[in-house]
Amino acid sequence: MAAYLLNLGVLISIYSILAITLNFIMGYAGIYSLAHAVFFGVGAYAGALAAMHLSASIFVTVPVAMACAAVLSLALALPALRVRGEYFVAASLGLQVLAVTIFAEWKSVTGGIGGLIGIPPVDLFGQAVYRPASFFPLSLAVLAIVIVVTRLLVRSSFGRNLTAIRDSESAAASFGKNVPLIKTISVVISAALAAVAGTLYAGYLSFINVESFMLDTSVLVMAMVIIGGTGTSWGPILGAAILLLLPGLLSYLSFLPPTEIGAIQQTLYGLGMAILMIFRPGGLVGRGKARETKSAAKVAVGQKPPAVEAKAEGAR
Repeated sequence: MAAYLLNLGVLISIYSILAITLNFIMGYAGIYSLAHAVFFGVGAYAGALAAMHLSASIFVTVPVAMACAAVLSLALALPALRVRGEYFVAASLGLQVLAVTIFAEWKSVTGGIGGLIGIPPVDLFGQAVYRPASFFPLSLAVLAIVIVVTRLLVRSSFGRNLTAIRDSESAAASFGKNVPLIKTISVVISAALAAVAGTLYAGYLSFINVESFMLDTSVLVMAMVIIGGTGTSWGPILGAAILLLLPGLLSYLSFLPPTEIGAIQQTLYGLGMAILMIFRPGGLVGRGKARETKSAAKVAVGQKPPAVEAKAEGAR
């Protein structure tokens, strides 16, 4: 039982990293992408190949994976960020479909459908980390680093620019913001950090194939962000925990046919998202964020937030 819980904790940590990195562009920049599993997969394959042919040290595999994912993200960001809304979603969907085909067919690199086997465990200061009891603290530490990095970015002037662009691209551009450049940088950062999750995933399982990086994974990660709360710090983590715990909880309900658990799970996902969109459109922890994000956007484009305006009015 302990091993099962530790294994679940590792997976929740890894998917929390994915959800946080998607939330960085989705919740703060308003960029909706269906290709996040691509960068997860690129990180996994690049990290696995680096571990197999260069070094299994986490200080080698992670930078290699981040660099590969960042370069690939430019293939999506540079042409697609010239458009808005549904057009970017369509472009990201195209990249997702193309990447799955490459993962499945490029057998000399990815192993094709059979995938890569015998991936060395993560090497941390000369120690092989592969058991759930030792990998769980490592995954938590990496998750904490990703949280800190994203929070620092969100609270910086760059993050305020992202919020301004999300609320109104035209207004941000009118105040001299380089909208395409800011959005491109945000996608590159998100992709690079998503690759970190891929590297951990490959090192933990010692086996990867294309089935882990398909459109279903991108939709699942997006659901984690939406259910937890877009534009929040802890929402994506809560969403990841709920959606990964749900299959295990359903398996304990003896009256449910084992062959139908998958269908019931998908039904609950869809029903939960529909209910949230009606009653809590900001997600489980997203309530009360609208005023805060609008204030941040005003600061980014040079306007005073309501509190400052009220104080100034009182002084007069």
